[in-house]
Amino acid sequence: MTRESIGTMMGSQPTGTFMGIPAGELSEVSGGSVIFGAPCATPYPSVGAYCKDAPNAIRSAISMYQANISHMDFDLGGPIFPNGVNAIDLGDLEFSESDSAGNRERIRATTAGIIERGAVPIVIGGDDSIPIPMIAAFAGTGEYTVVQIDAHIDYRDEVGGEKLGLSSTMRRAFEMPHITGLIQVGQRGIGSARPQDFADAKAHGVKFVSAREVAATGIQQVIDLVPAGAKVIIDLDCDALDPSIVPGVIGRAPGGLTYWNVVELLHGIAGKGKIAGFNLVEFMPASDVDEIGALNNARIICNVLGLIARQN
Repeated sequence: MTRESIGTMMGSQPTGTFMGIPAGELSEVSGGSVIFGAPCATPYPSVGAYCKDAPNAIRSAISMYQANISHMDFDLGGPIFPNGVNAIDLGDLEFSESDSAGNRERIRATTAGIIERGAVPIVIGGDDSIPIPMIAAFAGTGEYTVVQIDAHIDYRDEVGGEKLGLSSTMRRAFEMPHITGLIQVGQRGIGSARPQDFADAKAHGVKFVSAREVAATGIQQVIDLVPAGAKVIIDLDCDALDPSIVPGVIGRAPGGLTYWNVVELLHGIAGKGKIAGFNLVEFMPASDVDEIGALNNARIICNVLGLIARQN
C-alpha cells in the first residue's frame, strides 16, 4: 500500500493547495491565514534557486490528509480549524533567478497585501533570503519581535558583494526600525558566521539559545525570552531541525532540534504573544528521503495554522 492509496482510502482527492484549503486571490483575503509559496528571492550565483521546488513538495506531502482536515489533531487538542477553515492558498509567486529585485518586490507586496486585509501571512520558501522582503512588508504596522529558528545566525553583512542573500537575513531584519527584538535559537556546528559576525549580533542585542543549550535545558528558556504581548514574526530555516527529521537541506549538521522542540516553541510563542507572520525556508526536496522532511515541515505548518486560528 502506498501513501497515495492511504489518502484515497481516507477520501482525499488530488489537490494543489495545502491540505486542500481553498485556493484564492489576494483580493479575496479577509482575515485568517494566507499561505503562498515563494520559490526564490535573492539567490547566490553559486547555488541558484536550489529550493524552488519546496512549496509544492511540502503541499504534496500533506495532501493525503486533505479529507481529515476537520478531524482531531492531537498536536493542537482539536481540529486545525476549530471554527471551520479560515485560510486560503494563493499558490506560488512567479520568480526569476535573474531578477532578484522583482522577486523581492513580489514577496513584499504580497505579504503587505495580506497584512492590510487583516490576515496572517504564511510563506513557504524558497531559500533564506525570502524573509528579508517578507519581514520588510510589516513596516508601518507596529513593532515586532523576530524569532529565528535556524542552525545558522545569518548575520553576514555581505557575501560576494550581495547584502540581501541568505547569509545576511537576520542582519538586514534587525536593521529595520519596526523590528525591536531578535531571538535566535538552534545554532550549531560551523556555518558562514565569523566570530566578528557573532560579536556584532550580540552587541546589537540579539538573544541566542544554541541547539546544545536546548538539548541541555529545554525549549522553555527560549519562550521566556519572548516579551509578553509581543507580535512575533517566526522565521524557520528547516536546517534547524536534526537531519534525521529533515534531511533535505543544503547544509546538514548533526544535533539539531526535534519536531517537538519546534512545536512546543510555536505553542509557547502563541501563549505569550501573537503570531503575526511565519515563514519556512531552506527545504531542498532533491535531498529529502522518502518525503520525511517534507511531511515534518508540513506538520509544523499545520500547527501554525491551528495556532493562528485559535488566536483570532
